[in-house]
Amino acid sequence: MCGVTPVILDEARPDELRTRCSAVPTPRRPPLSAKPTVLYVTDLAYEARGRRYCDEDIFLSSRLREDFTVALAHPRDALALADGFDVVVVRNSGPVARHRAEWEAFREHALRTGTRVFNSLKGRGDMNGKQYLADLSAEGYPVIPTADRAGDLDRLPQVAEYVVKPRFGADSEGIRFVDRAALASADLGDVLVQPKVDFRYEVSFYFVGQEFQYALYAPHPERRWEMDWYEPDEADMAFARRFVEWNSVEHGVQRVDACRTDSDELLLVELEDLNPYLSLDALDDRTRETFTAAFVRAVQHLLASS
Repeated sequence: MCGVTPVILDEARPDELRTRCSAVPTPRRPPLSAKPTVLYVTDLAYEARGRRYCDEDIFLSSRLREDFTVALAHPRDALALADGFDVVVVRNSGPVARHRAEWEAFREHALRTGTRVFNSLKGRGDMNGKQYLADLSAEGYPVIPTADRAGDLDRLPQVAEYVVKPRFGADSEGIRFVDRAALASADLGDVLVQPKVDFRYEVSFYFVGQEFQYALYAPHPERRWEMDWYEPDEADMAFARRFVEWNSVEHGVQRVDACRTDSDELLLVELEDLNPYLSLDALDDRTRETFTAAFVRAVQHLLASS
């Protein structure tokens, strides 16, 4: 409403009033934020052995807040809120299996409407379940041998124990160990089978987009998330880059997990391309800052490129 000022134009005729709008317009409400907006999807209450997901997300979201207006949301609320933000960043949101219906609804909506999502939703790794392990195994990639149907069990090496894992799972949920005889009666409808591999250690390679950031390894196999610094050689980097290049994540963070066998071979354990835990607490300050800067730049690039 414009400001209205009654003005008496003729003192002899005070009943004749005219009104006019004030020359100064009513100020408009300023925008709530001049910064781009980020919906940061995380489950701060999710608990996992050996990892503090909430600490990592509190840190990363605080750094994003320097360049964006940031709101945190539970993965079950992502669909209802996504359209109100410039970018959706999916981070430590817990295993998708715990909210699969909500995740699939969000993903379908985001792909259909062109929602900017970080990580981008066209990855071929864990964001689509574990089927890629069987596919890569069949194609001859250096992956732990994996079978997804009874007819392929003969391709697996003869070992004392086998690992049966859900096609859609995370954090070792639903994994069981069986002997060879038990495989004959196993229902492979929703699971994959791998030999239980003896290995010296597990190593993880971390990338932002296609750019390598750092590598960490767990020197004690029984303590997976007690991570130490790892200096990869040329062969290690060629191994890790092979899977990152095979994948199709344009914007996001990827973690290539591998095991070093007793014969000194690296075999892929998983390609985490949805919401990889980053073990930031295991990094020195300089590496953590370098990674965080690359992370923020990647979100900015996603916003600028679409």
